[in-house]
Amino acid sequence: MKKVVIVGGGVTGLTTLYHLDKLKREQNVDIELTLVERDKELGGKIKTVKDHPFIMEAGADSIVARNEGVLPFIEELELQDELVYNKTGTSYIYTYGKLHKIPEDTIFGIPMSVESLMESTLISEEGKRRAMKELETPNTQFTKNSSIGQFLEAFFGRELVENQIAPVLSGVYSGKLHELTMATTLPYLLEYKNRYGSIIKGLGENKHKFKSSSKGKFISFKNGLSTMIERMEDIIKEADILHGAELIELKKSGEEYELTIAEGTKIKADYVVFSTTHDVTQKIIRDPQLDVHFNQLKNSSLTSIYVGFNAKDDLLPADGTGFITSHGSDVLCDACTWTSRKWDHTSKDHELLVRLFYKSSNPHYKGLKNLTEEALTATALKDISKSLGIDRTPVSVEVTNWSGLMPNYHLQHSQVVEALQHSIQRRYPNVLLAGASYFGVGIGACIKNGKQTAESILKEVTQ
Repeated sequence: MKKVVIVGGGVTGLTTLYHLDKLKREQNVDIELTLVERDKELGGKIKTVKDHPFIMEAGADSIVARNEGVLPFIEELELQDELVYNKTGTSYIYTYGKLHKIPEDTIFGIPMSVESLMESTLISEEGKRRAMKELETPNTQFTKNSSIGQFLEAFFGRELVENQIAPVLSGVYSGKLHELTMATTLPYLLEYKNRYGSIIKGLGENKHKFKSSSKGKFISFKNGLSTMIERMEDIIKEADILHGAELIELKKSGEEYELTIAEGTKIKADYVVFSTTHDVTQKIIRDPQLDVHFNQLKNSSLTSIYVGFNAKDDLLPADGTGFITSHGSDVLCDACTWTSRKWDHTSKDHELLVRLFYKSSNPHYKGLKNLTEEALTATALKDISKSLGIDRTPVSVEVTNWSGLMPNYHLQHSQVVEALQHSIQRRYPNVLLAGASYFGVGIGACIKNGKQTAESILKEVTQ
């Protein structure tokens, strides 16, 4: 009997276990499955907090609906009746003390039509004329490994990128655009540029892919994202799940591996999946020859602050769902989601609930990261007052610090991961890496990676 140990019970690790357990039973495969999770609860950065009348997500707040395999997986878990979609509405960029609408016909702030470009209040007339040159300028140098920031600036000009695109894209990918590649962000933009001669024309021709549904683009569940984690744990039948067990060491023992838990317990394994963050995995393996690769991977930090009020959310601008902060702002946050407006299930009577984000890429973050929760709350309330004109005492606050836990892909990320995988395969056969540190951010990417990891292990075991 082969023994498989999965380290880390976030969405990738748990999805890997779920599929291994399912395939084991369906194909009658003789394997022993164990998942080791440091925290008492599974889910990793999926953590639903309930404080009546609010439902708050301390980590990720949604799943991108169009990501490959997401909706079929939810149907497989029989959770389709629990699904909720975000309310669509106006998104804003806050800059120079004002809220500016992001034109509706955009994707990540990138115009999908000339009309969308022209209606933007974030760009000067000169900036619009410069951006129009994109329609006629061919691509002669950029590849999938090029910086997406340089790519966009070369065709649209600096003003459109800095004022409208960068605030959105940098927020999604937790990094500076000039340090992110096309391959790890939006590779289809390169495809459209090469095929249609224009990013705008390409997006326009493929608009149905981004605007095909009257429902929102993002999904959650009536009782929060933890519903999916709880359902997977309930369905898994033939596996041991160790809660509150911190793995501290991996050693090769002949053809097997010996894993040591902090309390001294040792576990044998033929296959080991590390779905932990890269720095945690590095500390467990403790191999200087791998450190040269691990040390090139980067994490960033994020502080999230929910603030709920005993007031209706009609205090917010009509038909809005939140704002992203641009340069020249007088607030310290990077973004503010109007949660009760965007997600009906989070506040059924539409009591006002907002969520503010403070990222380590923000120059203000150094002065915020060591503040107490009370001081952080005061900062959030000041930002709410400045940006929304709301001055009230909150009835609910939830502060979450994700310190060094947000993957931050850079230009060499793909090459580093490839080299790291090669070294691990050579030095530690049957030890696999999984998760957002390596193979894509977002719950959808983690679900896909978990399934692929399970299938690759089962293929090896049954050969």
